[in-house]
Amino acid sequence: MNENFKLYSQYYDLLYQDKNYVQETNYVSRLIEIYRPKSKTILELGAGTGKHAFLLADKGYTILGIERSKEMVAIANQQKNENVSFEVADITEFNLKQTFDVATSLFHVISYLTDNESLIQTFKNVHQHLNEDGIFIFDVWHSSAVYHQIPEKRTKILQSNTIEVIRKANPVIYSEKNIVEVNYEIAITNLSDKSTNTIAEKHPMRHFSRPEIELLAYGTGFKLLSTEEFLTGSVPSTNTWGVCYILKKI
Repeated sequence: MNENFKLYSQYYDLLYQDKNYVQETNYVSRLIEIYRPKSKTILELGAGTGKHAFLLADKGYTILGIERSKEMVAIANQQKNENVSFEVADITEFNLKQTFDVATSLFHVISYLTDNESLIQTFKNVHQHLNEDGIFIFDVWHSSAVYHQIPEKRTKILQSNTIEVIRKANPVIYSEKNIVEVNYEIAITNLSDKSTNTIAEKHPMRHFSRPEIELLAYGTGFKLLSTEEFLTGSVPSTNTWGVCYILKKI
């Protein structure tokens, strides 16, 4: 694992240090109990370093996480649990030769699929890998909130015992495509030797309306069961940035 990626990993750990994985896992587990009780197996799309997966395993589920980043999978595999496994795979094209009761895709992974072909193929892949009446739980950016709040330039400064991060975000809005391209300039300073590493990232994020998800579900063999604000369960509004959808395989 090269030094750049080590710094990058520290940056992400710092950026999301306040992310409440336990609360999110409890929320997903509650949805499973409501919409497909007695489920045992979970396929996680975009598993990252496995934090959700290991917490779900603690609740008795068996999880297979797929993640396209080899480095993230290497980090995830450092922690061992017989009910958790990870594979390097692209969510738009995978064939695991097994099926699951539930599929999840958290932290706006689906919003990174900005073209229709990738979306359709991913949903078809999920459908193929679900058992009868299996459910698909995922969260995405919400169009109403994007249009109401309008993303703006922001600077975020973070610091740990080892690094300081200055992240500048410059969003570019493509209204006709339902895409917000967030351009990041990230300066990571090693506090021990004052060396600085600068990273440029582009995060094109697609936002969705309920009718759009309903149409996508209908075209790929799913039925929309419910939609709600992620974590709170509230009815989505112009103040709701992240919306959770629950689909059922039909």
